[in-house]
Amino acid sequence: MTSARNRELLALVPVAVLLTAGFAGVFSQENDQLGNLSLVYGAYFLAICLATHVYLRIRLPNADPYLFPLLATLTAFGLVMIYRIDETLARDQANWFVLGLVLFALTIHFLRDYEVLERYRYTIAIGGLLLLLAPRLPGIGQQVNGAYLGVKVGPIAFQPAEFTKIAIIVFLASYLREHREVLIVGARRVLGVTLPPLKHFGPLLVVWGASMFMLVFIRDLGSSLMFFAAFLALLYVATGRFSFVVIGMLMFLVGAWFFASTVPHVHERVEIWLHPYRDPEESGYQILNSIFAQADGGLFGKGFGQGLITVPGTDQALLPAAQTDTIYSLIVNELGLFGAVGVILVYLLVTARGFKVALLASDGFSKLLAVGLSSVFAIQAFVIIGGVTRVIPLTGVTLPLISYGGSSIVANFVLLALLLLVSDRARREAAEPPGRMATMGPAA
Repeated sequence: MTSARNRELLALVPVAVLLTAGFAGVFSQENDQLGNLSLVYGAYFLAICLATHVYLRIRLPNADPYLFPLLATLTAFGLVMIYRIDETLARDQANWFVLGLVLFALTIHFLRDYEVLERYRYTIAIGGLLLLLAPRLPGIGQQVNGAYLGVKVGPIAFQPAEFTKIAIIVFLASYLREHREVLIVGARRVLGVTLPPLKHFGPLLVVWGASMFMLVFIRDLGSSLMFFAAFLALLYVATGRFSFVVIGMLMFLVGAWFFASTVPHVHERVEIWLHPYRDPEESGYQILNSIFAQADGGLFGKGFGQGLITVPGTDQALLPAAQTDTIYSLIVNELGLFGAVGVILVYLLVTARGFKVALLASDGFSKLLAVGLSSVFAIQAFVIIGGVTRVIPLTGVTLPLISYGGSSIVANFVLLALLLLVSDRARREAAEPPGRMATMGPAA
């Protein structure tokens, strides 16, 4: 489908223009003059995207034409915002972007027949859960703000939860594809509520319970919420039973109450969320300044480079973790509510395109895989945006492709590769003549 790849090519041009304009805005605020450096950065970015486009044109000619440009838009926006905060961090992020595209290409090359993932679903699930436990291992685990998030082995440091989310989605998609009929047919109604048979629902609960235990053990509340919400989304799509989702939500409420009452770290997060003004100079400092920064931005923002990240004349952070946890607050402060809504709209478009891929897919595993990957991407964005706007407790997950973080950007491009693999097969099969499969005989 040449027209699809042509639309992708045309969509990449305004992305490069956006990055160039963003850097021009930052340079004009910092140096009071414009040079050609923003054009150079824009040209580099466009060249990298064009190389990826050529690869997609060769390997996945039928894939969705808008997913890669949309994720490139988020990446470009993130590079501009991080450069505005710290030039060195922006260079690191650019290097991670290139590495993410390399792994993106390798994923497409080696997983062209992505259904092979079904045969290794338990191995993938166990590997993902072991990765979650790695930050608590002595010698390699790293603690950040009370949570065990990172692993460092020599010069290599990463956050395992970013890759675990893909492993858990692969397992759930494979398991539900095989057992969803049993979950529906073998279900019984008790007091008007449809309950699944425990013998088939048990393995899911075991893996889910193990992942929740490990997430609480490493104190990564954001990933815990993200995985659980994705689990419910896949369960609903696989079974079509809303009662299963209600049961899951009740489990979540009970679990949330239990952990908030017994686990000090969770209790502290909930207390800060509910009562940030009790200690505005210490525990409530980050969330309160995050809210104040958003209010200060108004509808149209203060402009690139005009937001205050540190207290003037000092090194004290006025907006703590501006490059990671609170980067959305900085976006609202400098671009206003309209700019922030534009960012949210891009996340919604990515999710919508992912769901369209699921609708086009002809087999159950492909459908569930596309739904799961799209859902976990959208939920991750909701978790961090909801945290900084005080809709939910503030968590430590990153805003996908915008926040600073190599693990996040690499994992999300692997996620994109899997989505495009599903999309290429689904769109190719949809474009085939209706009578072709019939004429190929039963073997087909």
